[in-house]
Amino acid sequence: MDLKGFDQPGFDQPGFGTLEASVDKGVTRSVKVMIAGGFGTGKTTMVRSVSDIKPLTTEETLTQATAGVDHLIGVTDKTQTTVSLDFGKIRLNDELVLYLFGTPGQERFWFLWNGLFKGALGAVVLVDTRRLSSSFRAIEEMERQDVPFVIALNVFPDSPEHPVDEIRDALDLSPDIPVVAFDARDRSSSRDVLVALIRHLKERSAVVALESR
Repeated sequence: MDLKGFDQPGFDQPGFGTLEASVDKGVTRSVKVMIAGGFGTGKTTMVRSVSDIKPLTTEETLTQATAGVDHLIGVTDKTQTTVSLDFGKIRLNDELVLYLFGTPGQERFWFLWNGLFKGALGAVVLVDTRRLSSSFRAIEEMERQDVPFVIALNVFPDSPEHPVDEIRDALDLSPDIPVVAFDARDRSSSRDVLVALIRHLKERSAVVALESR
């Protein structure tokens, strides 16, 4: 895999200084990737399934006290929720390591997103096709912060099947944004999504290089 054009993420920025010791010595490139999406779309599950290390998670049990705050429509079986971030790491090959940062999905924790996105080179936005609107805010945030992203359709057992073009129209996506179906519980499937993101970043980098000539 040609990694020309990728730079080290800003781990020395406020909030990420403690990660400096985690960057593997001898690795050609290490990239910070955000795993975003709405509440209950599978972000923590994806980080857990694909990470080479035991992931850091900040899940807490949902209680009756949050029933009026967290919207559980479509995810009534969910018992835990991320309150800060999830963190994992995967080495795609000898030249590239991805550091994965999973965002909290509930609206009351969105204020954390600005800090989490510092130094990120790209993002995966998870979408539950049963609840497309749950990921609208995540997509808007990618566009606002100008973070390149791919859409990952997490296939649940009762997920309705829709043509990709219909999904793209419903999410108001531009034609160049990749849309990939996957299973967040499966390591290989989750890895394929990350590879799709890296390819997307390379293609964008090549386009920018041509436009700047």
